[in-house]
Amino acid sequence: MIKTFSKYYKPYKKLFILDLICAFLVSVCNLIYPMLTRNIINDIIPNQKFRMLATFAIFLLVLNIAKAGMNYFLQYWGHVVGVRMQADMRRDLFNHLQLLPNNYFDNNKTGVIMSRMMNDLMEVSELAHHGPEDLFISIVMIVGSFSILCTINVKLTLIVFSIIPFLVWYLINQRLKLKHAFMETRVKTGEINANIENSIAGIRVTKAFTNNNHEAKKFDNNNIKFKKAREFAYKVMGQYYSGMNFLMDILDLVVLIAAGYFTFKQYINMGDFAAYLLYIRMFTEPVKKLINFTEQYQSGMTGFQRFMEIMDEKPEKEKEDSLELEDVKGEIELKDLTFNYEDNENVLNGLSLTINKGKMLALVGPSGGGKTTLCSLIPRFYEATSGDILIDGKSIYDVTLKSLRKNIGIVQQEVFLFTGSIKENILYGNIQATEDEIIEAAQRASIHDFIMSLPEKYDTYIGERGVKLSGGQKQRLSIARVFLKNPPILILDEATSALDNATEYLIQKSLEELSKGRTTIVVAHRLSTIKNADEIIVLSSNGVEERGSHKELLNKDGIYNELYQSQFKDKEVS
Repeated sequence: MIKTFSKYYKPYKKLFILDLICAFLVSVCNLIYPMLTRNIINDIIPNQKFRMLATFAIFLLVLNIAKAGMNYFLQYWGHVVGVRMQADMRRDLFNHLQLLPNNYFDNNKTGVIMSRMMNDLMEVSELAHHGPEDLFISIVMIVGSFSILCTINVKLTLIVFSIIPFLVWYLINQRLKLKHAFMETRVKTGEINANIENSIAGIRVTKAFTNNNHEAKKFDNNNIKFKKAREFAYKVMGQYYSGMNFLMDILDLVVLIAAGYFTFKQYINMGDFAAYLLYIRMFTEPVKKLINFTEQYQSGMTGFQRFMEIMDEKPEKEKEDSLELEDVKGEIELKDLTFNYEDNENVLNGLSLTINKGKMLALVGPSGGGKTTLCSLIPRFYEATSGDILIDGKSIYDVTLKSLRKNIGIVQQEVFLFTGSIKENILYGNIQATEDEIIEAAQRASIHDFIMSLPEKYDTYIGERGVKLSGGQKQRLSIARVFLKNPPILILDEATSALDNATEYLIQKSLEELSKGRTTIVVAHRLSTIKNADEIIVLSSNGVEERGSHKELLNKDGIYNELYQSQFKDKEVS
């Protein structure tokens, strides 16, 4: 994991090296000050070398100005390296998410994924900047101060540094606790983000059912879990810092007593004593940086671990020698197709059928019969358990996913519109489309006149998920989107079932226009909308129960006839 993490430094290698050079020079500047102080106390003041004192003062002023410039570089450009690495990771994560199969998103909450992209990578950014820098400064300061102090008095230095093993032991002992605490906090942060995202998205449903208190209780439950996880993390941090500060205080005490004793015995002089106090006081800073590094490392690597968990998810399968699906006529053949969701019972079991190019096939039947599943298998949103699907004689598993999906247009019952303008949403069908092509698509979807009645026309903001539009308007926008895409194969999955009769009639006219000249698969609940289908298949958990035209199936007096008569009676009653 460290190797993978380090590769994100590569594009910013020069900046990173400059950052470490500045960190080294700042450490050297810090190490010089106690030695100059020792020289002033032992030599310059007793011998009244005022010119030398002035020279040292000017030197220290210049040194501090240089150090200020290097600290600016560390704070600014060092953070820039971390931010750029974070942006690269977020880009890679987003691009990888685009390649993951639908079942990943079926099993993972949107809010949790968002938390991993934002909160976790923020901690990774801090580690990327401060981690190597703090570790490098600490090593330079500890090794440098130890070496210089040894030149003053080896025995005293060894006594003082005997505290170090206890510091190291404490760091190692607390490491696992910190890791567990930060991981638990990450998980709970993701959960509460998912809860908030879900509650806000469904705020209108909450209001409609007056379930504000219920949502508040759900939020409180997650909030309490998050609070407890965070409290536990702070408890571990409290133990960590209090223990470390105690050991640092013991170190100060040892220096004061030991160095005082050595001065009393005249093993060292007053300048040496002052230098010891300054070095040890300075020595505490790199030790604290090491403590901070350990905390940052646990927090940052926990976030990076969660980042890698997603990056390690297998993307949608595609053969290395996949072909481009070009010049599609639209003939679809299903061969002994079987599918189940995660080892459950088969939804489809050995289904075989052929849909001729330019024809319309309608799928009807009870829920759970596999109609929507079949529609998801053709564009390979899910992988068939066994069997094959051919388009113009080519297996969909031998062609690239991009070329396959480019040739398939889908209009679903639940329309998803992106936050933005009407134009942006229609344009999603073909990003390269011209203004005239967008207008033509809207006209063919019977939505142009409505758009032109709006103050901002095609630039009208439609709100999150198109909340400012009616169901019929959303549906016609999605149809315009497919018109712009102009695919040879069309899938209509319950495209009108959620609409009222008047709106359904208008949408149906648009869909009929959309279906002309295309191979079309229609999943329908209202049988009146599929009378003109070339073939209707009644699909249930047992497979194909009936197949034929509308008239043929009515004459069979079977399942289709029962469904049709039931709907007809419902209309009479209403």
